[in-house]
Amino acid sequence: MKGLFPFCRGLLRTRGSIRRLHRAGMCLAADEQQSSFQPSFGLLFDIDGVLVRGKTPIPAAKKAFQKLVNSQGQFLVPVVFVTNAGNCLRQTKADQLSDILGVTISQDQVMMSHSPLRMFRQYHDKCVLVSGQGPVLDIAKYLGFSNPITVDSVRESYPFLDMVDHTRRPNILPSAAVDIPKIDAVILFGEPTRWETNLQIIIDVLLTGGHPAKLHQNDNYPHIPLLACNMDLMWMAEARSPRFGHGIFMVCLENIYKKITGKELKYEALMGKPSEVTYHFAEYLIRTKAAEMQWNKPVQTLYAIGDNLMTDIYGANLYNRHLQERHSRKGSAALVQAGSGARVTTVSQEEEAVWESELSYPSATQCKSVLVCTGIYNPHAEVPADPSQSVTETVYHGHRDFRIDPALVEPGHIVPDVNAAVDLIFQLETFVPTSDKRTL
Repeated sequence: MKGLFPFCRGLLRTRGSIRRLHRAGMCLAADEQQSSFQPSFGLLFDIDGVLVRGKTPIPAAKKAFQKLVNSQGQFLVPVVFVTNAGNCLRQTKADQLSDILGVTISQDQVMMSHSPLRMFRQYHDKCVLVSGQGPVLDIAKYLGFSNPITVDSVRESYPFLDMVDHTRRPNILPSAAVDIPKIDAVILFGEPTRWETNLQIIIDVLLTGGHPAKLHQNDNYPHIPLLACNMDLMWMAEARSPRFGHGIFMVCLENIYKKITGKELKYEALMGKPSEVTYHFAEYLIRTKAAEMQWNKPVQTLYAIGDNLMTDIYGANLYNRHLQERHSRKGSAALVQAGSGARVTTVSQEEEAVWESELSYPSATQCKSVLVCTGIYNPHAEVPADPSQSVTETVYHGHRDFRIDPALVEPGHIVPDVNAAVDLIFQLETFVPTSDKRTL
């Protein structure tokens, strides 16, 4: 019997090892099964014209988002909302979207047109003039600017600068000028309510080197840095035709400056769609959400769903080109160029280095564009059966500093609405939502 004990102990150890191996195998199988549930794509949603028109929800939006969450309301795939709106904080927009879509949206899923300004730290401690409407001072401080000043505050200090509206003209000019700090840069968040006041005072600031009460000097060129968010020429609200966007205000500012000085207005940076930095930031947010989901697979494909050829489609295609060229050159010193023609937008390696130091290198290798027909793009037109059919606008509605390249305004796919877009993407990715996937 004694001789059996070592054998029995060995058998018990063997059986224990088998059980451990079995459990390890089950865990490995579970991990592999879980990994197989993890899609390698993320979704970038425009808002106006895709999910809402003005404050009115588009019916297809709720249907679409019911497919993107599980029974607990948790997202099954990483989702980020990329809007050119810039007149509110991210949390405010997240709350609005939660009410509209019937699912919980966090501010980390919202990309405002001004979000990349967080990376422009060289201006954060300077006195910056901010133009727009809504809580622009709160937005500026949230983004890291310690000394923002509004157009209204400049007007209050120098009321004689604002002379267009007769009813607002000062009856008595101040006996002495009120000193305000030298303005080092101008930031355009979005369209203001009083265009004539903003246009006048911004021009004053640019032509005086940041001292708006002083005499205009045409030799103040190049002018102080100008950073602009949201280049949308028009956007879709409840009206049957598109409404003026911030891009229209920028056109006014550019033409006034050139008419007065004979020189081109220069932008230090352009943010919001279709700029590459906006999509790079959005891709970073997608990666962040995937990390919170504890995914092992990198997100390699982005789908950008929008209604505007010159912002959503152009931007997605431009970023797709950027990703392809960035991966192909592998550290080459060349510039990434968008298209061909008189105007060009380029991303230098220095700019890329700044992005990557802040956001790290993108995992995505492609960005596919999906056009919906519920917004700027004619909602009553018949959806082309062949997406290769040209839908290029005959009049160029993009910003002057972006090249006219027909290839960049050709959507990868055209669908009736956002619900059809989600169905199409699931089909392309062979993704079948199930309730037992790892979620946010």
